[in-house]
Amino acid sequence: MSKGYWNKVLRVDLSSEVIRVEEVPIEVWKLYIGGAGFAAKVILEEMDDGTDAFDPENLLVFALGPYQAGNNPGNAKWTVATKSPLTGTYADSAASANWGPALKRAGYDALIITGKAETPVYLIIDEDRVEIKDASSLWGLDSYETVDGVRGGDKELSVVTIGPAGEKLVRFACLAAAAHSFAGRCGIGAVMGSKRLKAIAVKGRKKASVHDEAGLLRESKRRSQQIYEASKEGLRKHGTPELCITAEGFGDMPIKYWTQDTWPEGAKRLGAPNYTETLHARALPCANCPVGCHRNIRLESGTYSLSGPGPEYETLGMLGTNLLIDDLGAVAKANDLCNRLGIDTISAGACVGLAMECYGRGWLTKEQTGIDLTWGNEQAMVEMIDQLGNRSGFLGEGFADGALSAAKRICPKAEPLVVHVKGLDFPAHDARSCFSLAVNYATSTRGACHMRGVTEDVEMGLLIPELGIVKGWTEFFSQEHKSELAVKLQDLSAWMNSLVICTFMVDGGGLSLTALLELFNLATGWDWSIKDVMKSGERIFNLQRLVNLRDGHGRHTDTLPPKMTVPAEKGFRAGQSPTPFDPYLEEYYRLRKWDADGRPTLDCLEGLGLLEYATRSYT
Repeated sequence: MSKGYWNKVLRVDLSSEVIRVEEVPIEVWKLYIGGAGFAAKVILEEMDDGTDAFDPENLLVFALGPYQAGNNPGNAKWTVATKSPLTGTYADSAASANWGPALKRAGYDALIITGKAETPVYLIIDEDRVEIKDASSLWGLDSYETVDGVRGGDKELSVVTIGPAGEKLVRFACLAAAAHSFAGRCGIGAVMGSKRLKAIAVKGRKKASVHDEAGLLRESKRRSQQIYEASKEGLRKHGTPELCITAEGFGDMPIKYWTQDTWPEGAKRLGAPNYTETLHARALPCANCPVGCHRNIRLESGTYSLSGPGPEYETLGMLGTNLLIDDLGAVAKANDLCNRLGIDTISAGACVGLAMECYGRGWLTKEQTGIDLTWGNEQAMVEMIDQLGNRSGFLGEGFADGALSAAKRICPKAEPLVVHVKGLDFPAHDARSCFSLAVNYATSTRGACHMRGVTEDVEMGLLIPELGIVKGWTEFFSQEHKSELAVKLQDLSAWMNSLVICTFMVDGGGLSLTALLELFNLATGWDWSIKDVMKSGERIFNLQRLVNLRDGHGRHTDTLPPKMTVPAEKGFRAGQSPTPFDPYLEEYYRLRKWDADGRPTLDCLEGLGLLEYATRSYT
């Protein structure tokens, strides 16, 4: 058995109800690590470009890496990948809680699901006992209720589920892990719903072997303490809401669906410390997490009363400042609705923002919508989100396929208003503030994404000296090194999302790349160098790009939305935008060794050991 791995993948075909275990040799893990890398390999090899996201043949790949073999800091993360119903190509998302380590303890490195059940089902994995169970009584329950329904009193079960939005194929439906953490992006919950799979429950007591158990335990404890000390006055104390005031000050926060330049008052009311005080917020850590960025909140006064997981920075941006709403109670209520109904708060905020902008332009009317979609109307926001998650009413049905699809139906002039790449809505970070983010968004293999290369945090101060990213190496609003930064951080993120580790251990927790590599080597015994890590990440990123190319994406979709070409009139990014964009893209392609159409050259693929896949993507 390989160190850090079981070399076992569980396969479940819901159509035939065939369940089998597949042996995967160590050579595969050395090439693709696990997580997003292994998932991309499976999707490229076993699917073709004609497969629709809702076809039974679409794969759901839940994958781990060697990092889940020990009690390493930030190892609660797990990856789920598929073909996105929003973008029509490669998609991966990540969540945490305790589900990933539970699957590893059950004795598996990955779970691959295909087919479609005749009636609603859920899956129970208890080590060697794997069962497909009837979920008729669970169908229609929200994601929190489903966890209780599946557990039935067995608190050892870790549960991933979908809500009503996934059942009704809302194309930005998400997955919820233990009513705590969410794989939000790309509509993966709708894919799970299309298979009539309501939930996956896992428990296990096995322990995967590692290369140096004593050394790994010692280093994990030491690094966890260091991360805790580095984050205790920041992410540990306030969670991601601590970013609001800083992000707005850098012109990085979405305001009025990307049309307003500044709103410091709104960011202050939504962000920490007001967030922490008003919502009585406290840390809600995932397994083995010294940071505890998630928040557990309690709101008992005013219009809204609720308790549970609170809104993160992205939600405060997309359901807050993006809509000119600064009432924490309203945003917390909207977040709670999204979580229970099972929809991505980022895409939900984009849908409401687009609807409000179209309403203001007269392209949507109150006679159509039934609600007054004026900017800042918190009740309208909450009501629209309820419709979105339930796929009900004019707005719920009209926006169920996402903002881009809705714009095309509303008005020919509405489509350019949508802020997206490849159909995936922008998260709450503005590419006009950090030009490297523009390159990252345009070329990201899952559509606009800041977490598949955290370049904006480098521009705002994150240093990674092992990669030559030191103070002064790149500066705001300069073209120099922006494409190179995107390449480096995309490759590093691809490797980390294959490992699989929470990015906040490095970005916020201060874990160095050298220290992370040491933990990796203690688990695997591979004795890798930084150069090995970066080549591995480059291989994985290019593999995902091959999926994009096979599915019809390329240079024509490596673009920015029109709003990102409009400079601010005031504030930090006044007069700035990453335009013209072609020079950034051309430099990026050159560094990637891709041709003018954005395709990896054969020399590039050969150097990465991917030449065998060329015909799958270039035909």
